[in-house]
Amino acid sequence: MDTSDPNIIFNDKGESDYYLNFRNNILPNWHTGDAGRQELMRIADKIKKGSKNRDFDCIIGLSGGLDSSYCAFVAKEIMGLRPLIFHVDAGWNTQQAVENIECLVDGLELDLYTEVINWEEIKDLQLAFFKSQIPDQDLVQDYAFFSALYQFAHKNKIKYVLTGGNFSTECCREPEEWGGYPGIDKTLVMDIHKKFGSRPLKTFPIVDILVYKIYYKYVLGMEIFKPLNLVPYIKEEAEMLLKEKFGWQKFLHKHHESRFTRFYEDYWLPKKFGFEKRRAHFSSLILTGQMTREEALKRISKPELDEQFLEKEFEYVAHKLDLTIEELTSIFNGPNKTYKDYKNKIGIIKLGSKMMSLLGLEKRLFR
Repeated sequence: MDTSDPNIIFNDKGESDYYLNFRNNILPNWHTGDAGRQELMRIADKIKKGSKNRDFDCIIGLSGGLDSSYCAFVAKEIMGLRPLIFHVDAGWNTQQAVENIECLVDGLELDLYTEVINWEEIKDLQLAFFKSQIPDQDLVQDYAFFSALYQFAHKNKIKYVLTGGNFSTECCREPEEWGGYPGIDKTLVMDIHKKFGSRPLKTFPIVDILVYKIYYKYVLGMEIFKPLNLVPYIKEEAEMLLKEKFGWQKFLHKHHESRFTRFYEDYWLPKKFGFEKRRAHFSSLILTGQMTREEALKRISKPELDEQFLEKEFEYVAHKLDLTIEELTSIFNGPNKTYKDYKNKIGIIKLGSKMMSLLGLEKRLFR
């Protein structure tokens, strides 16, 4: 991590607040040995007892990427649960992601439900976000993924949600300035769409953060668990296990299961805004002993994908969104803005996150 995060703090030893947060807040509370195993099985028993006489114990959102795939494996093979695998097709799946989902579902003998987002609506919203000129271009997909899952779970009375969120590969949180906007902010989405959208969002799923954090959790009793924080989770070992058991194929880098996210993180964000999310991704691996700082610096010194490939992806994204290359280039060259230029509820979100940190419910650094 470097000063491309404008709020990073270094002490007189050169230690960043990310490192100190990991050492002082995450590490002492992160248990993947016997204590973690016991807690994992306690959660498994709770889920089983709370899901008697139901078709499924819980629901897992599966993208085809490593974290959610390994979460599904842990849920079935270690916790002994009967999860429903839920996938959201937002129109940007890579073929590799589709194949990974198929081989994992077949190999674990699980049921899969796929929610297909209305393409015309998500296309309109993604165009609106591009025109808004903010760094947070992947919010549209993220909102679709999580909102659709929460709505489906609510509708079908599935009380327990398991996610692949974890400390092992994500302990270094992506800064808000890099497009790491926290939570589903319906106010922000609606304001951007009102200014730049052209068609009604009749079916696009948006479950506001206050709804799933308060109403779903405390009124409906929905609980979200992160089992990967309770088991040994080493990226390369997990990739190898899934490959050997199911034929699952690893990606070049995190989030590459989505063609849009890959383009956004490898082209749009670094070239237009100067932000490299790989810094946070690699920092997490460094902190957890899975990568050396020297290896990270060498890898980040050059693009993850070659320039010719990225230029072709630029053309692909433009055409898929019904833009000419010139139109997308014009947006790319437009003045950069931030979410602060639009209506939002970041103040409420930050207050809630600070309260969660004080209560010990959130360990990752949140400013």
